Amino acid sequence: EKQLVESGGGLVQAGGSLRLSCVASGFRFDDYAIGWFRQAPGKEREFVAGISWNTKTYCADSVKGRFAISRDNNKNTVSLQMNSLKPEDTAVYYCAVSRSWLPVRISEYDYWGQGTQVTVSS
Repeated sequence: EKQLVESGGGLVQAGGSLRLSCVASGFRFDDYAIGWFRQAPGKEREFVAGISWNTKTYCADSVKGRFAISRDNNKNTVSLQMNSLKPEDTAVYYCAVSRSWLPVRISEYDYWGQGTQVTVSS
């Protein structure tokens, strides 16, 4: 069974940092691109950052310079380091996997985790 489990969310003050993790199981992790998305209350789910199977990274303009994505294929894990957090970063964060090259659309992703809540207070 293919599974993605996110962790690391929580409550942090504006300007603070959090590190999210996504652990995958049940499939050949190395073959997939991994992406992080987020969904705030009343808003659509949006792309945050992604990393290809060969570690090319890319991210949304809204998080550029503040968030960094990385992967450890030996541990089937992808991390999202979030610095200089802002209240508008508050959302449920999801990781997902895709066989596409540098995917950013929800439709390009095949499997999703359950999400982890990030709340940034002002």
